[in-house]
Amino acid sequence: MALLNAILIGAGNRGTEAYGYYAQQNPNQLSITAIAEPNPQRRNTLGDMLGIPPTMRFSSWEDMPSKQVADCAIIATMDTQHTKPAIHFMEMGYHLLLEKPMAPNQSESILIVKTAERLEKKVMLAHVLRYSSFFSRLRSEMNQGTIGQIMAVEHKENIGYFHMAHSYVRGNWRRAEESAPILLAKSCHDLDLLCWLLGEKCVSIASFGMLSHFHRGNHPKGAADRCLNCAIEPTCPYSAKKIYLGTPEGWPVSVITDDLSEPGRIRALQEGPYGRCVYMCDNNVPDHQIVSMVFGADILVNMMMIGFTASNTRTIRVFGTRGEIRGHFEKNQIEVHQFGASQPEIISISPYQIGGHNGSDFQMMDSFVRYITQEDYQGIQTTPRDSLESHLMAFAAEESRKTGQVIHMPTFRNQQGISHDHPLL
Repeated sequence: MALLNAILIGAGNRGTEAYGYYAQQNPNQLSITAIAEPNPQRRNTLGDMLGIPPTMRFSSWEDMPSKQVADCAIIATMDTQHTKPAIHFMEMGYHLLLEKPMAPNQSESILIVKTAERLEKKVMLAHVLRYSSFFSRLRSEMNQGTIGQIMAVEHKENIGYFHMAHSYVRGNWRRAEESAPILLAKSCHDLDLLCWLLGEKCVSIASFGMLSHFHRGNHPKGAADRCLNCAIEPTCPYSAKKIYLGTPEGWPVSVITDDLSEPGRIRALQEGPYGRCVYMCDNNVPDHQIVSMVFGADILVNMMMIGFTASNTRTIRVFGTRGEIRGHFEKNQIEVHQFGASQPEIISISPYQIGGHNGSDFQMMDSFVRYITQEDYQGIQTTPRDSLESHLMAFAAEESRKTGQVIHMPTFRNQQGISHDHPLL
């Protein structure tokens, strides 16, 4: 594998723990030669880890060199800060790895896609699950015809009660107008997977979702505004003390403060957003949502995104005319139930041994390096226009959730200037 030189925009959780970590572990595949990050501690910690010269560490992407200094740019800023640097670096000549979602609204998402096509730039959106061993094997099983013609899919995005509290009640994605609708921010992965697994486009979409639990109306009697001085904290599963104190470093603890010592964590919970009572935050995104869809002529799909689960994983059931497939991402296990068979076939998946998302982060990065460095590489799993499909579905689902209407996707795409007939990769 040839060496790829990159600049990194954003050294937060994904920039550091996914892309920076990959570069550290694979110095012969990826070299990050410059970094832009407004937080000086994060900027310098990652810069030191990767040996980036101090002269190539910048507080803002606008301050980076005015001439191209690498093959590609990795954009790992917050969701609302993707568009300007993505357009800027493509126009400078860089190829892109863009963290998902590509942008928080239709117009900016479409602008990024059309700019990539106009400039003929190679752009990969970080839909990492397409590259996982688990979902690759699931897709293969579906395409083999073992369970006959696919009739329906039931897919669950189990956010996990602690992840819901961390990211979507207390954290950066708690307000749609400051980041993106939760369905886009959390589950564009899942909408993208459904398109890829089925090889079909969504024709109709309807959604229901609400914020039912995490609001002031459910603030328990006797509870405080912060967990550190709350009388009922010991009995609360969403306690910030339980989630952030006494646990190993790494996500989600690494997000709340740059000082991961016990005093540093306590100070963050005393002063920052992650120490707030989950019933006294300013969150406004749904804590549970369901999306019902028709793919192709007659494939019915139901997807649930729910914050009230014990674990953070994905589960799926695929129903065919000759059998059923059940999959559990966290367990790396697929069950193939053929009608009439005495026992199901149990398939245990061996995940990639390193990297987040069950190794999918590193599998995606391996593919990205080859995509940029090898002219004839055919392993790319998604184009920007493919990735746009899941975004349009998320925006249509949000419109349906707010209006109560069923959205006809060909019409919705045409309204955005996107052809319904464009083939999927």
